[in-house]
Amino acid sequence: MIEQYFQSMLDLLAALPFVESSNVNLEKRGDLAGFIRGEVEFRDGSSLLFFRELIDLRFPLQKVMYAYHYQKSDGTLIFRYDNTAHHSSVSTFPIHKHLMGGDVTSSEIPSLEQVMREIEELILRG
Repeated sequence: MIEQYFQSMLDLLAALPFVESSNVNLEKRGDLAGFIRGEVEFRDGSSLLFFRELIDLRFPLQKVMYAYHYQKSDGTLIFRYDNTAHHSSVSTFPIHKHLMGGDVTSSEIPSLEQVMREIEELILRG
């Protein structure tokens, strides 16, 4: 089962025309759990510097830990989603999103596909 989840992530990255390259490491931790870590470079020079997910596929799918850090080519943060327990004032604690400029806001847990669609919108806006 975890292999299907891994493959869906790889298929998504391969299908997106604005992705220049990706490097993804997949670590199976049993039939229903796994750890994913990767980097994605985009055609405009920006990058998803790291994304990581600790996945447990027992009902329902749970992202035990995740982070998606998107930045400009010069290293400036554009956004980062994560669930590190360090912003207790956010209503969705520990789930939150870091924004350019240093603000932190409440968030839902995004899928990699949602993150990639958000990045695509930003790239298309230029």
